[in-house]
Parts: sequence; C-alpha cells; structure tokens
Amino acid sequence: MTQSTKPYPLHFKPEFKERVWGGRALEQFGFDVPPGHIGEGWMIADHPNGVSHVKNGELAGLGLDEIRERFGATWFGAKGAVAGLGRFPLLIKLLDCNDDLSVQVHPNDHYAGLPKGELGKTEMWYVIDAAPDAKIIYGLKPGTTREKLAAAIEEGKIMDSLQEVSVKAGDTFYIPAGTVHALCAGVLVAEIQQNSDTTYRLYDYDRPGLDGKPRELHIEDSLNVTDYEGAGASRMSTAGTPAGEWLRLASSPYFETDKGVVQGDWELATPSDSFVILIAVQGQGSIGWDGGSMDIKAGDCFLLPANLGAYRLGGDMTVLRSQLP
Repeated sequence: MTQSTKPYPLHFKPEFKERVWGGRALEQFGFDVPPGHIGEGWMIADHPNGVSHVKNGELAGLGLDEIRERFGATWFGAKGAVAGLGRFPLLIKLLDCNDDLSVQVHPNDHYAGLPKGELGKTEMWYVIDAAPDAKIIYGLKPGTTREKLAAAIEEGKIMDSLQEVSVKAGDTFYIPAGTVHALCAGVLVAEIQQNSDTTYRLYDYDRPGLDGKPRELHIEDSLNVTDYEGAGASRMSTAGTPAGEWLRLASSPYFETDKGVVQGDWELATPSDSFVILIAVQGQGSIGWDGGSMDIKAGDCFLLPANLGAYRLGGDMTVLRSQLP
C-alpha cells in the first residue's frame, strides 16, 4: 500500500445520516441502512461531518481523506489536488425525501458569514425516482425582492413567494449558490455538490426536529445570500437520452456532470487532470480496467482516479459522470 499502488475504481461504504424528512427508500439499493429516518447517504465524502471509507481492493478500510493525503495529484489530478480547502472538492449524496425538506438557500464561497473552514455550496440534483404528484421548490417568483421576501417571512406567507415545479424521474436541476430551493416528499435524488455542509433554512413548516425541538432557522443569513435576480439555475428533462453519448446536465466552476446510457460495451478514459465520479442511477452492468473488473448496480458510486486511464462500461444501465471543469 504505497505511492506506487496501481490505480483502480474506488467503491465506498456510505455514511448514512438520519434526517427528520428521511425514510427507508435507500434500502432498495441493497445498502445496510441503519434504523431510523435515513435521509442522506454520503456516498463519496471527505468532510469533518462525514468521511466515506473504501470497501474494495488494496485500499479497503481507508478513508477518502487518507487516500487524498497519500496520493494527492497523482490520483486526483492537478485540478483535484488544488480545490476544496485541502479536502476532496466534491460531496456525492443519495437523498430519500420521505417528507418535505426545509426551504433553504446556500451561500457562495465569498460570503463573510461562512462557518470557519467551510465552503459555499453549488449543487445539482438528478431525480432517480418520483411519486406521480411529486414536486420541488425551485427559486423565487418573479419580482420577489429582499424586502418582499422578508415581509412574507414575517407574515408567515413565505410559500406565496416560492415557485413550485412538478418533477419526474430523469429530471435534472442545477442549483447555484443563492438559489432558494427545497426537495419535497416523494423524490429520490442523486446530488452532486461542492464539499460543504452549510445550509441556511428560511422555513421548516413549524415542525420539530428529531430531538422534538424546532429546528434552527437562519433568516438573516438566508436573506443575505439569496440571489434575487437569479443565480443561473437551470433544469432539463433527460428522457430519451441516446445510448453511447454523454448528455451534459450541468456545468459549473466546481463540477461538470453528464448522463450516459450504457447498452453493451462503451470504451472510455479518465482525463489526466481530474478524477471521474460515476453514479449508477438505473439498471446494472460492469466496469472494467487494466487489472480488473467489477459489477455495478443502481445506487453504486465509484471514484475513478485520474491516472486510471482507459476503462470500459458494459451492460444495460444509466450512469452520471462528474469531473472537475
């Protein structure tokens, strides 16, 4: 287990997080989900609030933080080695929204009120599954100013200022920092985001948290970081994506994410300057590389080192690919 360890796709043991809005849907992927209202699986994580550990190959048992420190730019690429406050730059989650999430907004990297050691949070969602009537909150209604939003909060009418959007499986949403948003009940989502755990809550439906007490709101911070002119949020339906072609879902300063439909064998390669993250969102198949192969099923997430080079996807499945821009 040295600097010369041959690169291979890293498969991690998820870190599960209980949330008041969580459920049991992540069990469908075959995970050993702990008891309780499990809302988040941190699939690839290198954060003070959660680190995922490798469960395959020579590096089994090591945390992503240890791998980052040991292999640096050799495995993560020149881009990956300099991003994210010395941590791995991205955080990959699966979210089970059994109930509505709080109405929230994330700061950017430059907000003066950021907690020490934290980054801002730009993120994106890919809807893996959705109930027939599922919806999300996605942005403010046109013409909503800071003053109008503050008044609506004061009057208990914040929902009148928010845009609701119906969602279905295959929809994708880009959520730059400053975008007011909330996932709602009945959706299962893959989330790609900056490596940050900073969220400001505007509204939480006056419900108690897991401890029976009201969850903290962050009204002033939320009003400060909201982009009232629109931060560049965008959405798209990805139904009908052709096999063997990458469909760009999101481009940001922090990540680029594509959707790919695998039917048969697909020869690919990692870029030399960035790792690749693969998330299987539907079906099953395999990944092969110089030195081995491994089965993939829906819910699996893999980190491919930048120096892996050529790899092959096979089978009948849909994957998301994320890398640094």
